Amino acid sequence: MKPHLIIFAILIAGFAVYNIFFALADDRMNTLVNIVYASVLFGYISFMALTVLKKMKK
Repeated sequence: MKPHLIIFAILIAGFAVYNIFFALADDRMNTLVNIVYASVLFGYISFMALTVLKKMKK
């Protein structure tokens, strides 16, 4: 489980760094990138939850 948490921390740090330093000038494109990145983060959270549930089932 530890590698999953490290990857998740890197993804969150990447999200913060993008929004602080590399945000796009066009608001619509910046919003689109934020939505896609947040979707990836939530997808990874659900993947981690599914992994935990499978480990608990065994």
